[in-house]
Amino acid sequence: MESIDSLTTQAPALMAWLSDKGLEYGLKLLMALVVLIVGFRIISFILKQMSRLMDRNDMNASLKTFLRSFIGIILKILVIISALSIAGVEMTIFVAIMTALSAGFAFAMNGTLSNFFGGAMILFFKPFEVGDFITAQGFSGTVKEIQIFFTLLTTPDNKTILIPNGGLSNNPLINFSKQQTRRVDWVFGIAYGNSYDDAKAMIAKFVEEDKRILKDPEPFIGLGEMADSSVNITVRAWVAPDDYWDVFFQMNERYYKESGKHGLSIPFPQMDVHLDKA
Repeated sequence: MESIDSLTTQAPALMAWLSDKGLEYGLKLLMALVVLIVGFRIISFILKQMSRLMDRNDMNASLKTFLRSFIGIILKILVIISALSIAGVEMTIFVAIMTALSAGFAFAMNGTLSNFFGGAMILFFKPFEVGDFITAQGFSGTVKEIQIFFTLLTTPDNKTILIPNGGLSNNPLINFSKQQTRRVDWVFGIAYGNSYDDAKAMIAKFVEEDKRILKDPEPFIGLGEMADSSVNITVRAWVAPDDYWDVFFQMNERYYKESGKHGLSIPFPQMDVHLDKA
């Protein structure tokens, strides 16, 4: 009975203590949430202003996206740590937890650090920049962003591909935009019996009339191969990188449409069978 009476007399005090503590921790959690929301909005504002400042100073687009990604991650980590501190999480406990997880974290971060330093190497050595068309790791596309860990490509059919920077910095890649000119190659086949000189003259006329094809280096037209079913004419011409595909497809189209007018026929695989009479 005495214990029950004791609990009865202490219950109001206990409830008051729990109420005070609940209010205290509730306010801390509310403040931590406010810090997170306001902090992230401030970070977004800072990054936008930073992007405008870099645009005004004509900063390299590759460096701009890398710095924006890096600074954004650092600022968000600082805001999260501040929110945890306001919520009442002791920093000593936080440090102890981080220390206990450091071994696993370091192992997990091995690839991430490789990607970070890979991104730094890409920015330093500049094998490609934002706007270049590259082929790497089995993918082809235009470089849209070089972020802190990944490089974003947009494919010709408008897909977005994320490639880790570590692989890009340590493996071969093809940059189609690095040079000021690009060579277009064609192989046009004519049937055996057609005039090679007429075909060569027709192709030379097509090349001469296309103003996008450069005069220097001089275009090349030559007999490339006498194949099983066709005589193949090799054509090589130089154009600006942006004109490559238009010139390639339009030359193919023009050859197909006009070769018949010049007495030329487009060959197809065929086989002659001779039967010997017994």
